[in-house]
Amino acid sequence: MTMNKIDKLKEIIKNSKNIVIFSGAGLSTNSGIPDFRSADGLYNQKTNYMVRPEEIISHSFFMKNVEMFYEFYFDKMIYNDAKPNIAHKYFAKLEKLGKNITVVTQNIDNLHQEGGSTNVCELHGSVKRNYCMKCHKFYHLDSLEYGKVPYCSCGGIIKPDVVLYEEGLNENEINKAIDSIMHADAMIIVGTSLTVYPAAGFIRYFRGKELVLLNKTETQYDYLATLAIYDDIKNVIEKLEE
Repeated sequence: MTMNKIDKLKEIIKNSKNIVIFSGAGLSTNSGIPDFRSADGLYNQKTNYMVRPEEIISHSFFMKNVEMFYEFYFDKMIYNDAKPNIAHKYFAKLEKLGKNITVVTQNIDNLHQEGGSTNVCELHGSVKRNYCMKCHKFYHLDSLEYGKVPYCSCGGIIKPDVVLYEEGLNENEINKAIDSIMHADAMIIVGTSLTVYPAAGFIRYFRGKELVLLNKTETQYDYLATLAIYDDIKNVIEKLEE
């Protein structure tokens, strides 16, 4: 990572009013939450389950094997001790400094909001929210007993308000994300390999001037970028704040 790239990023942020932060799992690894596809990611961890993690967090598996789903979910996908890291806080600070920041995130950990961002579009939902599949009553994560299938007072099964495989994204979140991206001066893509669709396809709606990619490795969309920096996002933010 050369300093002239950091200077270029500082310049882009300074000269942009409407900024979309498009974040993926790589943003939260510094908060102790593993990503999905890296060597140490969720999909490559050894487990005692006879099926792949991708299958467990699918809609059909949830409906057929809710006990095993919740055993895996509480064990591998809930990180209650995780706190917003330097990147979450930096993007929230830009908002406080007067930038019009919209966060479009694939993450389900709620750390952008906890870090101070107020305009967050959660494409894949949030583990903090849960709802009864029968009466649609909402439950916060803190009200669920870990390791057990949660049931509503009406007897219905409570489901995490997250988008599982085989499920569609929330239409309101889609529209909000696309509108924000279409009207952004700059779009900063952080911590995502841009391989998960339909979320990765949202990049095609960007009409602005500056497309920035901050990721540890290259992506298939790098050729579109004004600026690409391959490094841990923590290192990038530390340089920005110097």
